[in-house]
Amino acid sequence: MKIRNSVRMIVACFLPLIALVAAAQVTANIPYTVSTFATSVPGVYFQPDSIAVLDGHIFVGYGNNAAPDGSDGKSSTIVEYDRSGNVVTTYIVKGHNDGLKVDPRTKLLWAMQNEDGSPNLVIIDPHTGIRKVYTFGPTPHGGGYDDMAFNGKDVFISASNPANNPNNAPAIVRAELNGNKVTITPVLMGTATATDIPTDAPVALNLQDPDSMKFDPFGDLVLDSQADAELIIVHHPGGVDQSVYHLPLTLDGASVQIDDTIYATSSHGVVLVSDRDGETVYAISKDIFAPAAAYSATPTSVGELDLDTGVITNVVTGMVSPHGMAFLRENE
Repeated sequence: MKIRNSVRMIVACFLPLIALVAAAQVTANIPYTVSTFATSVPGVYFQPDSIAVLDGHIFVGYGNNAAPDGSDGKSSTIVEYDRSGNVVTTYIVKGHNDGLKVDPRTKLLWAMQNEDGSPNLVIIDPHTGIRKVYTFGPTPHGGGYDDMAFNGKDVFISASNPANNPNNAPAIVRAELNGNKVTITPVLMGTATATDIPTDAPVALNLQDPDSMKFDPFGDLVLDSQADAELIIVHHPGGVDQSVYHLPLTLDGASVQIDDTIYATSSHGVVLVSDRDGETVYAISKDIFAPAAAYSATPTSVGELDLDTGVITNVVTGMVSPHGMAFLRENE
């Protein structure tokens, strides 16, 4: 294992004990190496989660132990870093930040708060620091909204923490901005029928935990239904020819929940992963990444995901609670 501290020494001096213990146990399997990219600052920003990348700068959402339904009135902190892990600036957003993405068309940062209920959206211009807050109407599924994914002008959002079982409400919606409001239309229902990838057989879904979401290198929308231990792949989302696929996830022969999944978008770069309760953001590297290789955050590790079988093979172990991930290209 290779651990490199890229933050100021004064920060390291005040790390909580749990982060120090976690760092000592984090191990990468050959040919991977792991290093420390950034750490929490106790009492200022902590519990790193979602990660977004824009023009070589890395944005990390720190939840600060705010309630996931916004009920405690606390705020989260979004920290902007350069690629060496130096803090550039910070943004405060009201509520518990979970989803954090860059709109590739506008270069604006979208921050979603309160995945369990009473969601709000803050859009930040990283160049000017100007931000705007957007609100939602009553959510049709009874919970909040979690993650976002962009495809041209289309914005898709995962409808998290559904109130009903079976979840016959939307699990994925399309969003539009109107004034200071976000209006949504359903894209995928929680009880849709999908084709199971390993068996090619039809399967009835019941998505009880829509969570992280992004487009894969092939243009398909990939949703992690976390508590269900499955990925849902939507081909042509929102189109008349939309089709849905199901990939059950396993690790060491057992079903496994994951948080985020990312794809190597270049042969050279690093996988960034936030260890929320380890209070650390790690960088995972190797000499060369396979094109479009997929990596997922399991409860205590990061593993490479086989997209044909759903089998995850660990590459880094010993984390406390890995969550958000992003791929940082070498020349980005």
